[in-house]
Amino acid sequence: MEIKLKRVEGMQFDCVSGEGHTVRIDGPPSIGGTDTGPRPMEMVLVGLAGCSAVDVLMILGKQRQNPADVELTVTAERADAVPAVFTKINIHVSCIGGDVSLKKLEKACELSMEKYCSVSRMLEPTVEITHTCAVK
Repeated sequence: MEIKLKRVEGMQFDCVSGEGHTVRIDGPPSIGGTDTGPRPMEMVLVGLAGCSAVDVLMILGKQRQNPADVELTVTAERADAVPAVFTKINIHVSCIGGDVSLKKLEKACELSMEKYCSVSRMLEPTVEITHTCAVK
């Protein structure tokens, strides 16, 4: 796996994956950015949400559950020091519509967070990660 990062201007960078996908990250104007993309620490949360969403949907599929849609909300707290690392993260998974048992969704979330999600497992030694879920 490889990512190439190239400065666009100021604190704005294009990150290109080995597969050719591009994401622009940026900083706030207070440090020379233009606020046109997510911050690097936000991208960590994006990776966590994406990894967990894929896991949950795959596990629900194996459980013969069929959500019409899924939404994840990730909230995080950071240390009030430098470096401002994450100290707490919560992932809330909502299955919207379709046919999904809350009990099976809870099991899928648990398996994702505790066994399958590589991002969660990587962060877990230094960050308190919790999860909640709901069927709407």
